[in-house]
Amino acid sequence: MIITIALSKGRIFEETMPLLAAAGISALEDPESSRKLIIPTNRDDVRLIIVRASDVPTYVQYGAADLGVAGKDVLNEHGGTGLYQPLDLNIARCRMMVAVPSEFDYESAVKQGARLRVATKYVQTAREHFAAKGVHVDLIKLYGSMELAPLVGLSDAIVDLVSSGGTLKANNLKAVEEIMPISSRLVVNQASLKLKRATLQPMIDAFAQAVQP
Repeated sequence: MIITIALSKGRIFEETMPLLAAAGISALEDPESSRKLIIPTNRDDVRLIIVRASDVPTYVQYGAADLGVAGKDVLNEHGGTGLYQPLDLNIARCRMMVAVPSEFDYESAVKQGARLRVATKYVQTAREHFAAKGVHVDLIKLYGSMELAPLVGLSDAIVDLVSSGGTLKANNLKAVEEIMPISSRLVVNQASLKLKRATLQPMIDAFAQAVQP
């Protein structure tokens, strides 16, 4: 019985490695240098699959992966349907923020009830945030380089993930509102948890042990 764990490249992969090690699992290849999308581990019954961050919940939801690691940002957009989320792994931490050009007076625009154009790939999260505040927005879906949108007049504001704020500063933007703190969570396929509990539960317990402060 093979256990499949869905991960995305980059920060999430790197920060998940110590947690896997705590469960006695290590990847036999580095996805940054390997072209393989299925990475073997030191355990014959465990393999890693490398997918886009935004696809992790889908692979787990439909049972193509038993476990996955996904950011709260991705899970909010996905809706988390059919997923068990037992653990906040406290990795890949950042914040979901509203940012605007440095000279833009966001506060008074909101007070005056202006209709704002907001560029983001987090449409669901942005919609809920502005609706709760009673701010009227037109949402423009983009897939990358959010910072460019206000610079060329496509939008008044952006909603994006911010870790250090360096990219905002370099593009003459400022963060004006935090929507939520973001970190990555362990997600588990509910059917897998029933059928493969004997193998999965010790892994989940090992992860839980490793993330305890």
